[in-house]
Amino acid sequence: MLEAGPVGAKVLSVFDFDGTLTRHDSFVPFLKFAFGKQEFNRRMLKLALPGLRFLLRQMSRDELKAQLIRTFMTGVDKAWVQQKAEEYCKASWNKLMRPAGLQSVADEIGSGAEVTLCSASPAIVLQPFADRLGIKLIGTELEVVDGVLSGRLTGNNCRCENKVLRLEAIYGDLADYRLRAWGDTRGDRELLAAAQDAHWRHFHSAKRRGKPKLKAR
Repeated sequence: MLEAGPVGAKVLSVFDFDGTLTRHDSFVPFLKFAFGKQEFNRRMLKLALPGLRFLLRQMSRDELKAQLIRTFMTGVDKAWVQQKAEEYCKASWNKLMRPAGLQSVADEIGSGAEVTLCSASPAIVLQPFADRLGIKLIGTELEVVDGVLSGRLTGNNCRCENKVLRLEAIYGDLADYRLRAWGDTRGDRELLAAAQDAHWRHFHSAKRRGKPKLKAR
């Protein structure tokens, strides 16, 4: 299937999560689930101005996400978030996950490939999903101090070139693998460009797929 890459090399199969394996974003719905509708709405009001600045291109996507995390995750117990993530995974799994995506993950595992999620969403929220899928997880890491979230990131938001950098930090030179990748947004383009076998919006309807603008490898 993969003509490029070292002969006999191990296959590394990398799936984006939100919008690729899922029908929509998972993090904001998780926040609403965890904090409750009233508290969620109250905190979201604080993001009205940053949201406007983002729409006016006065703030980057990464800066807006950092503000979102500060607003909801500052001073929150890590154990509480982990418990809520477990509950959210159980409650949302059937409606959130794309059946074709689940089958593809199972097929990659069955083929003997090394399989991982690589997502911009916080790893602490996605860990129950990765555990249920039976695969590894690379996600945006939230700083924890004495068991409490500080509201800051550890390292960079895991999107765009940072997806490739995080993969390389764990797996080494990606050229040593036969890399397969699945993604659906601008944040996945560098990952898809690095893959010998790239799948753009593979589990979407045909009319929503379009074509990605990939950077040259």
